[in-house]
Amino acid sequence: MNSDTAARFLVVDVGTTGLRAAIVDDDLEIVHYEYRPNPPSRPFDGLVEFDAARLADLVLDASRAAIAAVDSPVTAVGITNQRASTVVWDRATGEPIGPGLGWQDLRTITECIVAKATHGWSIAPNQSITKLAWLLANSGDLAGRDLCFGTIDAWIAWTLTDGAVHVSDGTNMSTTTTGMRVAGGSAWAADRLAEFGIDEAILPQVVDSSGIIGHATALAGAPPIAALIGDQQASLIGQGCVRPGTAKLTLGTGGMLDLVTGAPAPTEIERNPAGTYALPTWQLGGELTWGAEAIMLSAGTNVDWLRDDLGIIQSSAQSHDVAQTCDSTDGVVYVPALLGLGTPDWDYGARGTLLGLTRGTNRAHIVRAVLEGVAHRCADLLDAATADTGVEIDSIRLDGGMSVNPTLVAALADATDCRIEVSPTTEATTRGAGFLAGLAVGRWTDLHDVATLWRPSATSAPTPGVDRSTTRTRWTDALERARTWHPDLSALDF
Repeated sequence: MNSDTAARFLVVDVGTTGLRAAIVDDDLEIVHYEYRPNPPSRPFDGLVEFDAARLADLVLDASRAAIAAVDSPVTAVGITNQRASTVVWDRATGEPIGPGLGWQDLRTITECIVAKATHGWSIAPNQSITKLAWLLANSGDLAGRDLCFGTIDAWIAWTLTDGAVHVSDGTNMSTTTTGMRVAGGSAWAADRLAEFGIDEAILPQVVDSSGIIGHATALAGAPPIAALIGDQQASLIGQGCVRPGTAKLTLGTGGMLDLVTGAPAPTEIERNPAGTYALPTWQLGGELTWGAEAIMLSAGTNVDWLRDDLGIIQSSAQSHDVAQTCDSTDGVVYVPALLGLGTPDWDYGARGTLLGLTRGTNRAHIVRAVLEGVAHRCADLLDAATADTGVEIDSIRLDGGMSVNPTLVAALADATDCRIEVSPTTEATTRGAGFLAGLAVGRWTDLHDVATLWRPSATSAPTPGVDRSTTRTRWTDALERARTWHPDLSALDF
């Protein structure tokens, strides 16, 4: 297409608890969106399921409504998704054979432990391989049925093309996400597939993150589907982090720090020494570009706890207002480990810890301590990424629901000693998938064009004179007290 022609892109962005279908213009501005809640079900502790057929219906409904709401045709479609959630469906009928298994589902912990003990394989229950094996083993008689496996991107692409394509991109099909590829992402890991009884015929074709893979015949005008990419990778691109050394932080329910390194592909499937993972940031021209990812298991969840369980704030936004009524935490420290600790510890038995309380402690101190605790955990992620990659970071781009909290942003700048640049939208994933769709149809000519579109809504620099050494030392002491609260869970190592 001509670069002077106005373009509109439909982006389907599927998260853990809901989805949006957004219309993005060729400046990556969201001009309209439709949101549909779709929280997973939790039938028992540790089980996280979703209805894949209902998800498909919601995507079609939201996408059709979004297209109908704008006055120009859609040029192309991009799909981005939270990674590792698993769907298996019948190729002939398009019907799922069982529940979709969410990325948080823990029913296959035993299989992961056995794989570690038997083969030395580092497979975590959030990865797709054991979820797929579980569905194949627990969905009745499947003899003679032609089945398809996919992460959410593959399922949505299948839905939008009326079953014409069964594909996924290199970020969603990476070993980091699925546990089924060789370390460098160039092929399926035959030994792992054989061990878990998985026939390669069930797996999707792996394609580039940007490129036309078919047409969305289920939508008006049958626009081309031109981008597939995992959510954190889409967020990187949406915030213009395409040059080695650039980093972004997404703070939603949990937290993800992602860094572009351009390093060679990994040769081993294992966690890095400081607790990060090798991350394929995108696939173009058949080649993966690499970075690193550090993970915080609970971020915004801690503010939800203040609101929904303690009842000391009425809304998430109020956490900023309440925290601003005091100048400091007055010695109170909070470790946000409600679900354990991710990078660098990977201590599933750690728990949230509130220290330094006195008779003078009030709700403002506690609220501020929670926000500062999230900021310090982010600093832990940054320190781990630097240790594992050797890349020094002086600025971080920030998106996600917590990015609109000024107290958190300021605390993050102080804890990390970095300049924080806040995304103009909390959903940078949508921008990233929209850009990749536009790249595929000629709206842009090079991946690096996205960097020219980055315009932060706010920036925050470290406060001059802050004694970071002292605050980080106190934080380290508090972190030590939060560790191994449940020793049996702390002993788990995936």
